[in-house]
Amino acid sequence: MNESRPWGNFEILYNNNDFKIKKLIVKPLQKLSLQKHFHRNEYWIVINGNGQAQIENDFIDLYPGKVITILKEQKHRLINHHNQDLLVLVEVQTGDYFGEDDIVRYEDDYNRVI
Repeated sequence: MNESRPWGNFEILYNNNDFKIKKLIVKPLQKLSLQKHFHRNEYWIVINGNGQAQIENDFIDLYPGKVITILKEQKHRLINHHNQDLLVLVEVQTGDYFGEDDIVRYEDDYNRVI
């Protein structure tokens, strides 16, 4: 299952009651909304490209092999500052609910519901 978003796209690689695995691709000069989830933790593993993760008020440089942990209710986003390269990650979600509606947006460049 592949879903397009204004910032790029994601593909669900695996999904069951215990965890979900996605491949995220963030287009050049794009970023996800600043958001949080109530029912899941996320673990990001950078596969290709460079960028930044914002976790609360901290900015962490991303590069291939870097692993980031986002706990439930932490505000977070992915940022691709590069003008040519894709930022590619694998995201592992753990928790008790993995629906796309478990999201609260605080900032969004694409005028989606906040």
